Amino acid sequence: MRLIPIRILGICLAAAGLAACAPTGPARKAEPAVPQCQAAAAGDAMVGNWLSVASQRGVAGALRTLYTLNPDGTMVYVQQIKRPRAPSQGLHESGCWHREGTALVLRTILSNGSPVNLDDPIYTNRYEVQRADATTLRMQGVDGTVDARRMSPGYRLPF
Repeated sequence: MRLIPIRILGICLAAAGLAACAPTGPARKAEPAVPQCQAAAAGDAMVGNWLSVASQRGVAGALRTLYTLNPDGTMVYVQQIKRPRAPSQGLHESGCWHREGTALVLRTILSNGSPVNLDDPIYTNRYEVQRADATTLRMQGVDGTVDARRMSPGYRLPF
């Protein structure tokens, strides 16, 4: 039986020790802090489900948007295009909402279940509220006027 020379054994042990100390992958960046939603003021008329059905020039079919604004400051924004003889296509975003004076601000945190780049301004939408009562919500956004009607709690867009 042949013995392994001590020098070779020492080199192998030193290499194994260094390998154990080496980083296992690229350094991870710190994840940006996810915004904490702030509860709405008690009795805020904006709380609830709001459905907007609109047509857009150049788009065949109806564009349905359901805004669900919860009292705890969380929101869900579901947009669906319903076209004749074609399956519906949609977008499902969730995050936080709050009011800044007369403006409604929607801040998306997840889009179709995936985290978004919180620094990208496309995920923050601002609407100037022109009317919000028991049945009607009218607001002005960068893409025009949104007219929505209040829906019952738990309402969901049909497939």
